[in-house]
Formats: sequence, C-alpha cells, structure tokens
Amino acid sequence: MNFFNSALGRNITFVRPAYFIISGISGIPNIKYYYVFLFFVYIVSVVGNTVVMAVIYLDHNLRTPKYIAVFNLAFVDLMGSSALVPKLLDIFMFNHQYIPYNDCLSFMFFCFTFISMQSLTLVALSVDRLIAIVDPLHYHMKVTHKFMLRLITFFWIYVISLVLTAVGLLTRLSFCKSVVINSYYCDHGPMYRLGCNDFTPSHIIGNICQILILWLPLMFILVSYGSIGYALLKISTISESLKAFKTCTAHLSLVAMYFLPILIAFTMMSKMHPNARIINLSLTSVFPPMLNPIIYVLHTQEIKESLKKVLKMRRQNKITVKVTVQVCDGK
Repeated sequence: MNFFNSALGRNITFVRPAYFIISGISGIPNIKYYYVFLFFVYIVSVVGNTVVMAVIYLDHNLRTPKYIAVFNLAFVDLMGSSALVPKLLDIFMFNHQYIPYNDCLSFMFFCFTFISMQSLTLVALSVDRLIAIVDPLHYHMKVTHKFMLRLITFFWIYVISLVLTAVGLLTRLSFCKSVVINSYYCDHGPMYRLGCNDFTPSHIIGNICQILILWLPLMFILVSYGSIGYALLKISTISESLKAFKTCTAHLSLVAMYFLPILIAFTMMSKMHPNARIINLSLTSVFPPMLNPIIYVLHTQEIKESLKKVLKMRRQNKITVKVTVQVCDGK
C-alpha cells in the first residue's frame, strides 16, 4: 500500500472500486434493436462453429494438421463469442451496467485471450499453406500432427502470458476519479486511462500486445503470401497455379474478415464519433466468428463433402429407425 500511496502522492489514497460502469452506446434511439441483431449473430456463430468442430471430429479423413488449426479456430471463435456477447446483452438489454471489479478483469481476460487467439490461429494456417505451396515435397514431413499441436500450444501460452500481464498491471491502478468505462465491455485502453496514478506500464503493455498479437501476425501472413505468390509464379502452367492458389482462398478470406475491420477501426478512430467507434469495434469482435465457419464450409471442398456425408448418414439412420419401428408395430 505504501508503494501505491507514494505513486499517487501523499494526500491521495489508493482506491480499488467495488464496481465499474460500462457506458456503452448512448443517445441513439431504438439501440436495443442493435443488440437483438447481435443476439442473432451470436446464434449463427455458435451453430456454425459447433458444426465445423463436429464435422472435423466425426470425419477421420479430416484429422490432419491443417484441420487441427481449423478446429482450434472454430473453438476460439465459439468461446470468444460466448465470452463477449451474452455478457454484452446482459449489460445493455437488461441494464446491468454495474460490473464488479474482479468480474470486469475476468471479463477482459477471457475476451482478449480468445480474440487474440483468432489472430494467431490464422498464423498457424498461413504456416500450413506456406509450406504446402513453397515446399510441397516435404510438406508431410514438416507439417505433422505434433508440429501443429506444438505450434498451437505455444500460441496459447504466448497469448495467455501477454494478456495476464496486461490485466495484472491494471491492479496497480487507483481509480479515484471515475469508474465509467467508455466502451461496450471491460476494454483495456478506456479502463487504464481512468487511473489516477501513473498508468505508463499499462500503456506500454497495451502497445506491446497490439504489436505482438495484431501487427506482427499480420506482417507474417503478408510476407508468407508474398512467398506463396513468388512460388506460384515459378509453376509452369496457369491452371496449376490457380489450383494451388485455390487452396488458399478460404484462409485469405478469413484474414481479410479479421484484419480489415481492425485496420479501418484504427486508421479512422480519431475521426469517428464515440458511438460509431463502439459500434464498429463491437461488430469487429462478433462478425469474424460468425463468418469464419460459413467461409470454410463454402470454400473448402473437404468440409463440404464431409458435411454431406454426415447429413446422409443421419438421414439413413432416421430411415432405418423408422423402418424398424414400422416392423415392430406390424408384429
């Protein structure tokens, strides 16, 4: 406590509030319809990602390193949406805008962890595509189940360590001015700026997390696709190049859906009205988890074929059960 008092000054007492208030979007009529829309987005996200995970789990032909990463992406999309949207709806549709201090930090940790893992899972998928096209002869030797599992495990440890550090540094802040967070959830930046004492460490770790979780993965993906493009130019026929590039279309779509809204939000942030910024960031958080499974089902032949196979087996099982029941009734 002496450390905090010295950081705040002699006449200021360290304050840890009982709760925070999530201000969200204010002054927009009929804003509840927006939250109803988010509810339907969440339902589609849950159903879509559950279907992708179930198809990969049930079809042994999809137990490949690439689909380990796809399964992980569907998992983090499902958990990220479930960490954010139900609480968001509880806060704004049912006017539960008061959130206890510890709950707010937990809310932030889970939201940031799963959203960050989306970015790094896209990196894992880009590694898979890079090796598959640049070095196809050694692909099965390099990209093994063990390799992909180790890579994804490393990313989980990497993200959790960064997010825990960012959340942990908030506990050294005193909130003696305000407890109103100007965002749609317990957002790191708006929260640490409420601190009365020096929030420089939180500001620094926030910038470090942005670089290591957003910009560095994006740079890696762009460089990997530069290498893929260069490798495709060496392929003798255009048809072979297009066939190889087609295997990347689903991943490229996911990258665009995740990073483009974030880039727009950061470049236009200073020019946006606070309400527009909050709406844009909330859509950035909920739309990729909804669209990712749709994109993978539409763009990936293996998943489409597997989904058809699962549905066909289910229909056959229903017919078998129906016939059995009829035979039993006849007896």
